[in-house]
Amino acid sequence: MTAAARRNPLVHDRRLLVEPSILSADFARLGEECASALAAGGDALHVDVMDGHFVPNLSMGPVVCAAVHRACPEAFLDVHLMVTDPARWIEPFAKAGAGHLQFHAEAVPDPAPVAAAIRAAGMTAGIVINPDTPAEACFCALAHVDTVMLMSVHPGHAGQSFIGRVLAKGPALRARMSPGQRLMIDGGVSPANSAECRAAGCDVLISASAIFGAPDRAAAIAAIRG
Repeated sequence: MTAAARRNPLVHDRRLLVEPSILSADFARLGEECASALAAGGDALHVDVMDGHFVPNLSMGPVVCAAVHRACPEAFLDVHLMVTDPARWIEPFAKAGAGHLQFHAEAVPDPAPVAAAIRAAGMTAGIVINPDTPAEACFCALAHVDTVMLMSVHPGHAGQSFIGRVLAKGPALRARMSPGQRLMIDGGVSPANSAECRAAGCDVLISASAIFGAPDRAAAIAAIRG
C-alpha cells in the first residue's frame, strides 16, 4: 500500500491523536516494537530523522523508514526531518512510505516551495519550531502546511525533560490556524504533562520513552490521550 493510498489520520480523524516515536524503540526488534506500539493504541508512527549537522546526532534515514513500512504496511508514518536541507529528502522519504513530512522553520527561510514539493510527492506537510524559536517564526508557513509542531525539548536526543514554557505558543498559533490544521507537540510528552499539552491546543501528542519505556504501553497511550 502506498503512502498516498493509506488513510491519513492527521486529515481524516478529528480526535486527539497519539503518535509513538520510534526513536526510543528497541532497534534490535524494530518491526516488533512498531507493531506493539500500534496494537497498544498508537494512531501513527513518528520517525525522527537527524543529520548530525542541523542537530548534534545521527539517526534514521529512508532505509529505516522503508523497513518500518514493510513491517507495518498499514501504519501511517509521520517523518520529522531535523536536517539542514529538507528538500533533498522529500523524494527518498516519499518512496520509503512516509505519509507526512515535517521540516524546521529554522532550516528553511521560505517554507512555501518545500511544503509544495512535499504535497506534490503525495504527502501532507508540517512546519516545526524549536523551544527557543518564537511562534511568529512560522506564521508565514501557516497557509502552506497541514500541521505545526512545537518542540518541547531541544532536538537531537531522546529522553530529555519536558520544557513547559513552549506551551505558551499554543494559543497564539491556534488563533491563526484553520480548524483543519493540527497543532502537534514532541519532546518529553508523558502522562504527567499531557493534560497541559491538550489545554494549550495541541491535538497530536508525540511520545517516545514514555510509551516505549512503559511496562504497559496501552495504559501509557491511554493516559497520554486523556
